[in-house]
Amino acid sequence: MIADPGRPPTEPTRFLTTPGPPGAEPGRARTGGPVPGGSASGVAPTAVLVAPARQAGGPRPVINATGVLLHDGLGRAPLSTAARAALDAAAGTCDVEVDLATGRRGRRGRTAMTALAATVPMARAVHVVNNNAAALILTAAALAGDREIVISRGELVETADGFRLPELLTSTGARLREVGATNRTTLGDYADAIGPRTGFVLRVHPPSYRVIGLTAAPALADLAELCAGRGVPLVGDPGSGLLHPEPVLPDEPDASSWLSCGVSLVTTCGDKLLGGPQCGLVLGRADLVDRLRRHPLARALRVGKLTLAALEATLGTGDNPVRRSLRAEPAELRHRAERLASWLRQSGVPASAVTSRAVVGSDGVDDTGRAGAAVRRGAVTAGPGHSGHPGYYGPGPDVWESGLPSAAVALDATLAAFLRRGRPSVLGRVEQGCCLLDLRSVPPDLDPVLAATVLAAAAESGTATAGDLHALSVDAPGSAAPAEADDWAGPADWAGPGTDAGSDVDAVTLH
Repeated sequence: MIADPGRPPTEPTRFLTTPGPPGAEPGRARTGGPVPGGSASGVAPTAVLVAPARQAGGPRPVINATGVLLHDGLGRAPLSTAARAALDAAAGTCDVEVDLATGRRGRRGRTAMTALAATVPMARAVHVVNNNAAALILTAAALAGDREIVISRGELVETADGFRLPELLTSTGARLREVGATNRTTLGDYADAIGPRTGFVLRVHPPSYRVIGLTAAPALADLAELCAGRGVPLVGDPGSGLLHPEPVLPDEPDASSWLSCGVSLVTTCGDKLLGGPQCGLVLGRADLVDRLRRHPLARALRVGKLTLAALEATLGTGDNPVRRSLRAEPAELRHRAERLASWLRQSGVPASAVTSRAVVGSDGVDDTGRAGAAVRRGAVTAGPGHSGHPGYYGPGPDVWESGLPSAAVALDATLAAFLRRGRPSVLGRVEQGCCLLDLRSVPPDLDPVLAATVLAAAAESGTATAGDLHALSVDAPGSAAPAEADDWAGPADWAGPGTDAGSDVDAVTLH
C-alpha cells in the first residue's frame, strides 16, 4: 500500500467511504485527484486515506468483486442501511422479550414475528431460529425424533464445506426412509414408503448440483395432495431465502409458492435472497410451528436481539443490496466497468472492461474461485410436466456459463494477492491470467474506493507508473481531509479530454 509521507512504511493506509462536503461535485475525491463514480442516491462518495483502525482482530471489511452475490465466505447477504440502523438501536437494552404496555414478559421478538407473518400471508404461523440447518434439525427433532423421514435419494445433499443433510437429520434420532433412485423418483415411490412410522415427508431443493438426462420427480402439488390424504406433513426446504417470486429469477422456488402448493412447513434462509441476517425461517401450519416452538431444542436454537432487529428492518423495507445487485442493468454495469478501467489506465494501471457473468450463490465454487459442480437449478427436477429450466445460481458444466449478465474490470492476475491484503480488502476472481473485478456484486457508491484500492495495490506490486500516484498522498499522517483537486467536469467527463474511455472494451466473455 501507499504510505503517507512521514508515516512509518510498515503501517498501511486504509480507504473509507464518507460523504463529500456540502456542495462538492459528484465524484470528487478528497485524495487530491478525481476518482470514478458517484453515489446512486445523489450523495457523492469520497475516497479518503486515513490511519487504519487499531484492533486486535475481528472481521475485516471486504469489497466483494467476485461476481458471487451471496458469497458464503464473505457473510452472504450484505445488510441494508435500515437493518444496520436497527442493529445499532438494538445494541443496547431493548424490549426483546418485554411487553412495555403491560410491563409483563412478552413473546420473544414479537414485532419481528408479526412482520414476518405479514410478509408471508400464506403461513399460518412463523418461527425464527439461528440458521436454516437449525430449522431442519428442530423440525426433525419435533416431528420425527423417533420416527421416519421419507426423502428422495436424489435430494440427500452435501454442501461445499462437507455438511451432509442425512447426518444432520439422523442426529436427532430420526431414521431416513430413502425412496426412488438418484435420478428418478415417482409419486408411487413416496406412496409405498409412507406408513404408520412416518414422521414427515421432506422435499429439498438441492443447492449445489443438478441431475440432467433421464430424470423425473412428482410435481410438488401432487406430493402435497398425497401427504394430506395420508395424514402426514410435507416439509419443504427451497433454501434460497426467497419469500415471494423474483422476476429476475423466474425459476427459483420461493416459500409462498411452496406453501400455496400445499406444503405443510417451509424452512428457508434469512441471509440469502431475502437479504437479511443469518437465521432460519420456519413458515406454515400453526400446529406444526407450535410443536417446534415448544420443543426443548428450540431454546438452544433461538436467535438474539440483533438478529431479530435486523430481520424486522429487512422485512420492513422493499430495498436492500441483494435486490439492487440482482436487478442492476447490464448497460449500467458496463458503463461503470468502462469508466473504472479508463481511469485506472490514466493512472498507469493496465486495465480493461470486459463482459462477465455473475452468479447468485457460491455453492459449487471451490476455494480457487473456479467452478465446481452445477450450483443451483431453478426447479426441483426436470421431467414430464415439471419445469427443468436452470436458475441463476449457476448451473451447467461451468458455474460461470449461466447466470446474470455482468461487466468486470480485468487486471493483471498478480494484483489479486495485493488486493486481498488491501484496506479494505478486495476479493475478485482469477481466470485466464486475469484478475476480474465483477461489478454486479459491488455497490456503485464503492467505485471510488475500489479504484483507489486498485491503484494502491498496483503501486505496491510495482505494476503502476509512479508518476501517476500523486493522487493517493495526503498532507500529514492521519489527515482525513487532504487538499481538494482541481475542478472536475463531473461523472460524464471523468475520463478527461483526450482519453480512450471505452475504446478498448473486450466484448469476449471470460469464463
